[in-house]
Amino acid sequence: MKAGVFPAAAALLLAFSAVVAAPAVSAAQTTVAPSRAAAVGSFADLAEKLLPAVVNISTTQSAPQRQPGQRPEVPQFPPGSPFEDFFRDFFDRQQQQDQPQRKATSLGSGFIIDAKNGYVVTNNHVVQDADEITVILQDDTNIKAELVGKDSKTDVALLKIKTSHPLVAVPFGDSDAMRVGDWVLAIGNPFGLGGSVTAGIISARQRNIDAGPYDDFLQTDASINRGNSGGPMFNLNGEVIGINTAIFSPSGGSVGIGFAIPSNLAKQVVAQLKEYGKTRRGWLGVRIQAVTPEIAESLGMPAPKGALVASLTPDGPAAKAGVQAGDIVTKFDGKDIGEMRRLPRVVAETGIDKAVPIEVWRKGKPVTLQVKVGELEAAEEQGLLAANEDKGGKDKAPAQKATESLGLKFTTITPELRQQYEIKPDMKGVVVTEVQANSAAAEKGLKAGDVIIEVGQEEVRKPEDVTSRVQKAKEQSKKSILLLVDRKGDLRFVAIPLS
Repeated sequence: MKAGVFPAAAALLLAFSAVVAAPAVSAAQTTVAPSRAAAVGSFADLAEKLLPAVVNISTTQSAPQRQPGQRPEVPQFPPGSPFEDFFRDFFDRQQQQDQPQRKATSLGSGFIIDAKNGYVVTNNHVVQDADEITVILQDDTNIKAELVGKDSKTDVALLKIKTSHPLVAVPFGDSDAMRVGDWVLAIGNPFGLGGSVTAGIISARQRNIDAGPYDDFLQTDASINRGNSGGPMFNLNGEVIGINTAIFSPSGGSVGIGFAIPSNLAKQVVAQLKEYGKTRRGWLGVRIQAVTPEIAESLGMPAPKGALVASLTPDGPAAKAGVQAGDIVTKFDGKDIGEMRRLPRVVAETGIDKAVPIEVWRKGKPVTLQVKVGELEAAEEQGLLAANEDKGGKDKAPAQKATESLGLKFTTITPELRQQYEIKPDMKGVVVTEVQANSAAAEKGLKAGDVIIEVGQEEVRKPEDVTSRVQKAKEQSKKSILLLVDRKGDLRFVAIPLS
């Protein structure tokens, strides 16, 4: 997680206040519109109803221990030093003592979603690597829990407890229905205190904090501190609309910026963990990047939106469907893809082996294809997400003088340049040998050793191909031109301004 963002198993705080300032009025003006806080009145009845469904979670993990007969390494001293005998005798006495194995303990929160079967939801990072998990009910009843399944990509885990003790469950709500400004309650176990209730509002939606590939967090100003991780965030109907997970803080303490996994994402993961013990996500087999205004303009797109396909997995679902590098995915299974990071979530939520329509922007117009969704976990197990291995072979292209354009110097790929820049044997294109300082290419991050594969969505094999494509784009009065660039197997599109 990026600097400044911490799991809520590390902190939680609420800055909740309501101050209503009214302008000066005459004696006749006695009616003042009630504040939202006054309309709510009190959260006491709601909190009393929800508290029994929220649990504390305690985990223990055994600390590493020396094997029997194993002695720590004695510090090295000069031969005959009195310290040598002293430390040897000290370590021998320590070894003879029967020391109990130490255990690391951590605390978190969770909530019961199925009272009959004893299912409890929490964060993955609360129970990760735990040897023993204990669920503590509101009345301090301790119950050993079984880990049903966990998912590191969304930080969700599902536990199961068996008990004759009566349990209270809470339902998932619709997180998509939540609006910025709506009231929420957060209940959890901050700092091990147990059963703490805080209130706040939804501060923002669809936050990306670089915690995982499916970031879509709800942001709140309700207090979230250490121990609140895995606890529920409720709407005023008593439905779980989020799982408290992280805070943003420059210092590590709460500053009123907390993040919760939206329920609509979590409940799909929970359903898969319950059925399979693991997740089964849809997989498209593409590597994507954001569509910038320059990229949109260079491809003749009215406005930047969608996910730009930089490369495809050979024989993956997208490749089999006819998707091409350079396509911009604008719709998937009827759902609009407004920005790049929406596509992975939409695909992940699609059923395995389901045939769905995918709309792409290709060479100035929309094209609709049919794709059969694959399984992400199966692709990971088969190593299909990794870059392809080199196939060998040598390039016999003769060395040529570097050509200048777009603030770049580039030339044909020679065996010497392949070795110098670690270019794959089967890679075709032209290699960048120098980037002019303060040029648009430098601002876009191009470096010596990058291989230009396409210019204007057309393949290039020699420097003359690049210059002719650039000249053609200028004649068409384009403001920028799109390059497909490879850097040690990492493909990406870069739009370079032509001014």
